[in-house]
Amino acid sequence: MNVAIVKYNAGNIYSVVNALRRMGIEPDLTDSPERLMAADRVIFPGQGEAHGAMQYLKERRLDEVIRNLRQPVFGICVGQQLLCRHSEEGDTDCIGVFDVDVRKFVAKRHEDKIPAMGWNRLTDLSSPLMNGISEGDYVYFVHSFYVPLCDATIATTDFIQPYSACLHKDNFYTAQFHPEKSGKVGARIIQNFLDIERL
Repeated sequence: MNVAIVKYNAGNIYSVVNALRRMGIEPDLTDSPERLMAADRVIFPGQGEAHGAMQYLKERRLDEVIRNLRQPVFGICVGQQLLCRHSEEGDTDCIGVFDVDVRKFVAKRHEDKIPAMGWNRLTDLSSPLMNGISEGDYVYFVHSFYVPLCDATIATTDFIQPYSACLHKDNFYTAQFHPEKSGKVGARIIQNFLDIERL
């Protein structure tokens, strides 16, 4: 299977490369539109700041390429947020696959520490991405911005308020958490994505 990873100015990409290598897959880390479009699966990971990431993608027209991909696409962390309509981080217009805006966490209590960092539970699971995952399974998060609950939500997490841990629309799937850092649960989610049939 040809799995491409979108190469752009975001951190944490190599942890996804290493996770796939542990699964016996040598991914193609690329910013080539032709190679992204030709791949069987595309993973759009990232850690960092939305405005600078979108600027980089737009300069290379990768935002258009990603929006028009027809094979299964998996956005991870900032990748999930950039697939939404708009982000409060830097007042950034994003790729717009998901018709929802990314919000900044606002602490409501003294003990609310931002960024949300550490292990948290998944609930309200649906979609093939969640096959074999149980209600309450833990995965690893690091983020200061979140996607509110919406029609595309396929898994929920609660930090300050419930929000979208995963999204799904057409051939696009996402995770706000880092499956590549989430042990057996995360590895199963990555495998589920790889097993999803092309529409």
